[in-house]
Amino acid sequence: MNILIINGPNLNLLGEREPEIYGFDTLDNVNQWLIGEAYNIDMKLNLVFFQSNHEGEIIDFLQSQRKTAIGCVINPGGLTHYSIALRDALSACQLPTVEVHLSDIHAREEFRQHSVIADVCLKQISGKGKQGYLEGIQTLFDK
Repeated sequence: MNILIINGPNLNLLGEREPEIYGFDTLDNVNQWLIGEAYNIDMKLNLVFFQSNHEGEIIDFLQSQRKTAIGCVINPGGLTHYSIALRDALSACQLPTVEVHLSDIHAREEFRQHSVIADVCLKQISGKGKQGYLEGIQTLFDK
């Protein structure tokens, strides 16, 4: 059972970029932690990780995986607030999707508080750090 774990722009800099907001774990640390935690949920879960700073690459990846995945956990980064193309790709691929944010986007700058993809997602998880990814996986597993 493949679950996509997609991270958008600048998430490759986790652990370096504003650690007081996003934490000290690198993206690789988060991914390795998730592998162990997902195994505890179900040994058959296979997490497929993807990160890109390019909107089109994320959309291409989603489309290429749409028939082999059972769901998606996505942290779209800055694409959250303006990417209608990403929203449309998530909708078109018809994968159950959970939107995740490390920081609480609703307690941040006004421009970060609105998500254009939330309405095509099962749930939005915000402000729980790396634990939010695990909650997203559990949401998909429980669906």
